[in-house]
Amino acid sequence: MKTIPTNNQSEIKATAYKHLRDIYGPDAEFREGQYEAIEATLTHKRTLVVQKTGWGKSLVYFISARMVQGMTIVVSPLLALMDNQREFATKMGLKCLVLNGKVKDMPTKGIFDRTNMINDIKSAMCDVLFTTPETLFSDDVQEILPSIQIGLFVIDECHCISDWGHDFRLHYWNLVRVLDNLPSDVHVLGTTATANDRVVEDIEKQFGDDVFVSRGSLFRESLHIEVLKLGSKAERYAWIKTNINKLPGTGIIYCTTKRDCVNLSSFLNSAGIKARPYYSDSELEKADPNEISINDETLELFKNNDIKVIVATIKLGMGFDKSDIGFVINFQCPSSLVAYYQQIGRAGRKEGTKAYCYLMSGDEDMSIQEYFIETAFPTADQEKQVIDSLEKGGRSQSELLKDVNISSKALAKSLRFLMNQGIIYQDESRKYHRSANPYVFQGAHYEEIRDMKRRELQKIQEFINSKDCLTELLLDSLNDENAKVCKTHCSNCLGHGILDGICDPSEEDIIKCQEWMNRTQIPIIPRRRWSAIDNPFDRNSVIAVPNEVGIALAKYGEPGYGEMVAYDKYHSDEFRDELVNKAVECLREKVAEGYDCITNIPSRSNDKVEKFAKRVAQELGIKYAELLDCEAVTTQQKKMSNSHFQYLNAAAKIKLKDNTDMTSIPGKIILIDDMVDSGWTLTVAGRLLTNAGADSVFPFCLADSSETGD
Repeated sequence: MKTIPTNNQSEIKATAYKHLRDIYGPDAEFREGQYEAIEATLTHKRTLVVQKTGWGKSLVYFISARMVQGMTIVVSPLLALMDNQREFATKMGLKCLVLNGKVKDMPTKGIFDRTNMINDIKSAMCDVLFTTPETLFSDDVQEILPSIQIGLFVIDECHCISDWGHDFRLHYWNLVRVLDNLPSDVHVLGTTATANDRVVEDIEKQFGDDVFVSRGSLFRESLHIEVLKLGSKAERYAWIKTNINKLPGTGIIYCTTKRDCVNLSSFLNSAGIKARPYYSDSELEKADPNEISINDETLELFKNNDIKVIVATIKLGMGFDKSDIGFVINFQCPSSLVAYYQQIGRAGRKEGTKAYCYLMSGDEDMSIQEYFIETAFPTADQEKQVIDSLEKGGRSQSELLKDVNISSKALAKSLRFLMNQGIIYQDESRKYHRSANPYVFQGAHYEEIRDMKRRELQKIQEFINSKDCLTELLLDSLNDENAKVCKTHCSNCLGHGILDGICDPSEEDIIKCQEWMNRTQIPIIPRRRWSAIDNPFDRNSVIAVPNEVGIALAKYGEPGYGEMVAYDKYHSDEFRDELVNKAVECLREKVAEGYDCITNIPSRSNDKVEKFAKRVAQELGIKYAELLDCEAVTTQQKKMSNSHFQYLNAAAKIKLKDNTDMTSIPGKIILIDDMVDSGWTLTVAGRLLTNAGADSVFPFCLADSSETGD
């Protein structure tokens, strides 16, 4: 039963302690600052809690939830975080519902049916509602929000509100609109562990007048930090393989790309180390929320200590609570020291334990982070293309993709930013329209934030190269007034490694890891529809004879074959023998399956791919045939940004050779190109060959240059 506190501080304190001791026993005490934050939340109305990871920020809002009249809404950024919090809240006797994008209307109308859940929320059938900002602004939730009696509104990980924060989320930005429209008697609480002075100041402005800020020391006694300068991925693979079983308990390895999560976890499993990847990908989520997703399954295995390590992107970077995580390894350097603190904060939450944090520095760090910085905001050209298109009339997102040469991801980003600025809006049919509001590109503000991000990136590089106390440098980046030399918690202060028995990998192990990486090929997944953009519901758009699942030797530019391809493409007259030999090795199995002819995607700029294909055919002892031709009137395919333009350009570019004898087209053809990106060139070429009589086409490319999966 909820109690309604008065402004009598003694009554609030007595009630808060009663709830605490009901949960944790008669001798339980609040940690320093926890009760003060509860009291402020229940009396000051707007409270911001900036406390270290593992401090117990969720306890503040769950006890507050038990003391307010009305529903508590907790806005969280991540599904894993929500599930974690629901478990904790349920143990505290609170009735909880979780509503997010995974909860949909189901034909069976089961317990997770969205309509049923919306009705339960409207009928106040729960004490606490966990939701994402995206779901909070969905039409069905916005419709019922005014009718809900809200007692407490919590923004968890509220640094996401600030575009100066390390993990700004555009939908979080809109939460200020909700705050502005809340009744004056609704209590508001924001919590985070990773807000420096600038972010705190920004959040205070958005929260309004008279904000109570609870800010404590961010030092974590359990965390021990060491930097490892291991430039190549093979060195890092070998270090992890050599040492991971010496690290206590279970742990997290953070990677900056999905591809690295998949590859590293696969490598560890091949070495007998139980690992699973974890990353954001809509394909991972089941259509039926009653079924467990791959990510959910991974978290369950991790929670139960059935795997040694989870290899994750920053999707697992906030709020996930597993008390016995014994180590965190950053496979690449994070975007900032603030983000780094957030990530290592997952470890060492059990009282009296030690956790070991290894920050690896790789050759690819800066290029990856610079890519993220550059693509964080829409460009002026992208926004102008969208606005110009909408000036001609309302368009759906798929219709826009036919009108603007922008990738689907960049278009979605442009639409979100333009809607947030009120430049465009959506009608009930989900079409976008140009509003009457004047448009000004926010380029100066975007560039200011990019400059700040680059400064933060420079700071983490200085951190990696510093001889000073790593703990003090880390806490100082968060403007912790209590930051001081740790003496015993970092390798710089100790003068040696943070854990005994850890050793450098042998040269033999590094070579073996590079060989493993060289064997890791990238599948070329065939396109199976011509253009979902043109006919999203037209079954006739299905490709009658799609290409086989092909092979790309490597990721373009990555160590090993990827580096060789990148160099030879621009600095050599032809691709080197080592690439020819590897291609021959990969394709022998296809020859055994009856593939008896090789052809290639033609180019008018040079004959490198043709020469490569002829050499491979000669080594395999099969026929080379020049079956395709290249028109001269098209733009470079790499300048086409989405499927519609990529398909049209490839279709205009690739033709069957005029003198091709249709009666002599081989049945099984290996189709070779140097690079694969969107896959449309291979798809169009495959259609031409199968229409001419080929039974199947197997694509082979030297490298994958796409951004998919990264």
